[in-house]
Parts: sequence; structure tokens; C-alpha cells
Amino acid sequence: MFADDRMRIKFWGVRGSYPVSGASTLEYGGNTPCVEVEVAGRTIILDAGTGIIPLGRDLLCRSKQTGEPVEATLLLSHLHHDHTQGFPFFSPAFVPSTRLFIFGPQTFQGDLEHVLVQNMLPPVFPVTLQEMNASKEISGVTDSQLICLNSLGDAPQVVSINNPPAVQDPDMVWIQALRSYAHPGGVFIYRISWRNLAVVYATDTEGYAHTDRRLVNFACNAHLLIHDTQYTEDQYLGLAPGGRPTQGWGHSTASMACEVAHAAGVGRLALFHYDPGYNDTVIAQIEAGARRLYPDAFAAREEMEVTLSSDGALPQVSESKSLLFSQPVCQ
Repeated sequence: MFADDRMRIKFWGVRGSYPVSGASTLEYGGNTPCVEVEVAGRTIILDAGTGIIPLGRDLLCRSKQTGEPVEATLLLSHLHHDHTQGFPFFSPAFVPSTRLFIFGPQTFQGDLEHVLVQNMLPPVFPVTLQEMNASKEISGVTDSQLICLNSLGDAPQVVSINNPPAVQDPDMVWIQALRSYAHPGGVFIYRISWRNLAVVYATDTEGYAHTDRRLVNFACNAHLLIHDTQYTEDQYLGLAPGGRPTQGWGHSTASMACEVAHAAGVGRLALFHYDPGYNDTVIAQIEAGARRLYPDAFAAREEMEVTLSSDGALPQVSESKSLLFSQPVCQ
């Protein structure tokens, strides 16, 4: 049993489409999607946008401090560039002692490893996937399977959702996927459960009339829902100056996310995956509007941490005061 009864979630990249920089984006950050979940002694990484680059440096610092090699489970929601573009720069992947377990949607276009190999072939990139010296196990999975992480520190086990492990480990971390078709090419939405805690990661999804009921059922009673909120209402409807409607592009507005949060009865709602054209002022306005619809909503920002506790308390949100783009300091 683990003495620590908490699940920690840290945002390393919250921007959609492509990374941005500049004074007008410092408050929320400009890296593309990457979220870290620490639970039961495990490190789980959601997506490999450019946010995985500072996370990688931080993981190596922790490894130096503890003397333990980096071990992580990386879950890819889909293979669009903004969700994979940081992986070639993920520094632990070049350390031989690192163990990486990489999962993503199994598709008809080719297996997951083949796609990652193609993304790093010359002349596109100077280093191949094979030259990343870490131990890497890469597997495509379906939404009819579960990824199980036991309390012994063994490699993740993939089982049928209808045939879970016969011996139930009370500290097992369960990862379930929901295939969403509300984004071009499809996308995996993930639910990570441990003991009585659950976080749902729903990036690159678009609302439906009367709410996405499959997502509502999947996120039911989750302590934290991380939901795509790429567009303002005006941009989505084509009412922004000089703009065209973005309806059907596979992304949501804050009101769509709030509808899901209400219907699913989640504890907290994290707004996520902002349009790269939005500055800090626009995102603050989106957050204010969302809170009028769902008081427990907040805009995710880089280095923000959320702590879930199994005592049933409302998830605690803390914001780091360190500089967004500071280098980690290893002792």
C-alpha cells in the first residue's frame, strides 16, 4: 500500500496547433500539449507536444537526485504534429537506463511505431528513433483494452476490457481509452483511475448538440476533467473580425466543455488546448466566462499543479511562481 494517497497532475504544455512565444503569452504559456500524472510511484505522460521538452529535463533532474532511472508511460491521444513534435527532443529518451512504455491509437494507417519512425527520418530530422538509446516498448491499443500498472513496478500490462487481471491489486492504476470521432482522423480520450480517484484527458474533441453523451458517460464523476477549449464562441461561429467558422474542425469552446462537466458531475474542469492566436488577456476572458457557467472551472497554465486526494476533498489547484521557461536546477 502507498502512504501517499494523492494523485498529482502537472501541466507542461497547454497550447494547441503550434507553439508560440512572446510577452503576451507568458502567463499561460506557449508549449503544445503535455500533461504529467504522478500516481502510485508511476509517471504517466499525456501527449508529447513541446511541453514534453522541459518535462524531460525535469525528469532527469529528479533521476539525478534520487539515483533512480527515468521510467514513464507515455499515452498519445493521436499523432497530429502538435501532440508529437516534442518527442524527438525528450532528453530521457537518449539515456540508456531510461524505460519508456509508449501507447497510442491502433490505426489502419500503420502501427504506432512505424508512424513515430517516419516522423524522425532524414531529411525531416537528423536523429532516428532507433538512435534514441532508451529502452522503448511501443504499442498500439484499442478502446476495447485496458492498460494496467500494478503496484510492483512491473511493465504495463494490456488486457481486454472484458477480461481484467484475475488477481485484483488494490493499488493498480487503470488506464482506459475512449475513441472519439469528433476530430479529423479520430482521437483517444483517456481516463486514469487509481483507488477512488480519476482524471479524464479529453483533448481535440468537439461538442455535439445536447452534449457528447459518450464523453459524458466516460467522464462520469471524475475528479478532474481536462477538456479542449481551443476556440471562443465568436471564432467558432465565424463572427470574429476577418474570421471564418471553425465548426467541424474538431475543437471545442469553453461552453461545450462546461456542458460536459455539468452532465458528468466532475469535480474540477481544466480548460486546455488554446488557439495559438490567443494572448493571455483572451484566455483570461475565456476562463471568466467558463466560471460563470461552471464555477469549478479554471484555465490550465504551464507549471500549474492539481492535487487529487483520496479523502474526497475538492481537487486542489496550485500555481507555480517560478518562471515558465526557467531551466531546472539539479543538485
